[in-house]
Amino acid sequence: MARLVDELPTVCLAAAEVRLVRKPVFLHTVLGSCVAATLWSPSLQIGAMCHGALPRCPRKLLNSVDAKARLRYVDYSIRYLVSRVCSLGAPRSELQVKLFGGADVLPLSPPRTTASVGSQNCLAAIHTLEEEGVGLTASDLGGKQGRVIYFRTDTGEVLLRRLSASDLAEVDEEAQRLRDAESGV
Repeated sequence: MARLVDELPTVCLAAAEVRLVRKPVFLHTVLGSCVAATLWSPSLQIGAMCHGALPRCPRKLLNSVDAKARLRYVDYSIRYLVSRVCSLGAPRSELQVKLFGGADVLPLSPPRTTASVGSQNCLAAIHTLEEEGVGLTASDLGGKQGRVIYFRTDTGEVLLRRLSASDLAEVDEEAQRLRDAESGV
């Protein structure tokens, strides 16, 4: 996978971040219980990704001036990106949307009686797409393993790698390398 990713510039997204790009790049993120949505418009060659950490944006934040606070939420960040891509001329009917993440990566003791944050994030993403009238092209949601994804914005393809516990140190190093490259360090 390293050779494929080296073909294009890579932009790393953290939780509560969104990116919309018109040029070929890899949008990269690491997911545990968070959910990422990728949006691609074949006709406009526009790619976008959001990385939401919590399921639903509280009403009191909807009028807040702090946009970053709202982008932490899966529902808000998906709506925001759908709106932005459509405002550039992409019809909702052609959007290719893929969802990833929502894992239960931390063991709980005692066992949980309510839905986990990962499960809630998955449901929020699916319901938001339904509410927005946008179809789901593909997904890899839930489970117990984190994921690393690379979204290629010129083709709409997503490269996915599931993480094991031993992968976490490697992922931390890779994320730091990408942040350093972005900042010119």
